[in-house]
Amino acid sequence: MSWRMEFQIGVLMLCFLCGGALSLAGDVDHIVLRDGDGESLNFLVVGDWGRKGDYNQSRVAYQMGRIGEELGVEFVISTGDNFYEDGLTGVNDTSFEESFSDIYTAKSLQKPWYAVLGNHDYRGDALAQLSPVLTSKDNRWHCRRSFTLTKQFRTPFSPETMLADSSVQLLFVDTTPFVENYWKIPNEHKYDWRGVAPRSAYIRRQLQELEMGLRTSNATWKIVIGHHTIRSVGVHGDTVELIHMLLPILEKYDVDLYVNGHDHCLEHIRSVTSKLQFLTSGGGSKAWRGIGESADMNGLEMFYNGQGFMSIQIGPTNLHATFYDIDGNVIHNLDLDKKELHHEDVA
Repeated sequence: MSWRMEFQIGVLMLCFLCGGALSLAGDVDHIVLRDGDGESLNFLVVGDWGRKGDYNQSRVAYQMGRIGEELGVEFVISTGDNFYEDGLTGVNDTSFEESFSDIYTAKSLQKPWYAVLGNHDYRGDALAQLSPVLTSKDNRWHCRRSFTLTKQFRTPFSPETMLADSSVQLLFVDTTPFVENYWKIPNEHKYDWRGVAPRSAYIRRQLQELEMGLRTSNATWKIVIGHHTIRSVGVHGDTVELIHMLLPILEKYDVDLYVNGHDHCLEHIRSVTSKLQFLTSGGGSKAWRGIGESADMNGLEMFYNGQGFMSIQIGPTNLHATFYDIDGNVIHNLDLDKKELHHEDVA
């Protein structure tokens, strides 16, 4: 079975779950969210979580359920490293249930989960996480290497905003193959490069598809999601390959947010060269690794050395992101407006 056929089956399963709330537009990698054409889009973001409930994963999951109910979230985004330490062994690995289905049990989290692969996921059977077999086990699960979600807002024309319709576009990028160190031979770890190698061609194709998507997009809000950091003051720090290859594209097309995991913390860094905001949500379980010794502190707005998650609420002209700690306390807010960009901390 080809990966495209697998993806189509997975999307059909998600359509069944959402009562037809998903539809394909053009290429099968593009999912259009249709949920009553509402005036807002609310979702949660968590990363680096899959530890069978250990390292406070279950406590984070509980608070996600509580906040998810308060906000009425439509879906959850996973920024990768979904299953530790070495991904899944196959589609029948019980870690899928033990780290996902049995942990995120709140009613509000019984929504689609859109996941990318992290470097730990590539250490196992990466194709297993992409398989529709997992969707048949838990129909929330939707993991792809790269894809796009679009939500259209239907709002009355306003002379103040000059917008009759607006939309949000979320573009998911597979960042692990960009990191050259993972390809070294010999390597401390084994990576599953099936469907990826050769590296240069795969990266070139990803960048071309991303640039085409951004160039042709007329979305009001553009958000790119990947596992690896572009900017971070955590122990992993900046990802050099993404700074060189991915960042110029994001800045060229005025992307609003780059959202990632990888560093096990919560973090907000403001770009000093563009309007781009870097948001790290990698506190789904094991954390407390601190700030890197040679961290570039330019643009740092918030760093939280602990577990937690994010919510993002998007309207036609406003975006509100909130970081929560393990007890569900708000530790930082980011507010963006198409007329005014600002942020505020919670005392």
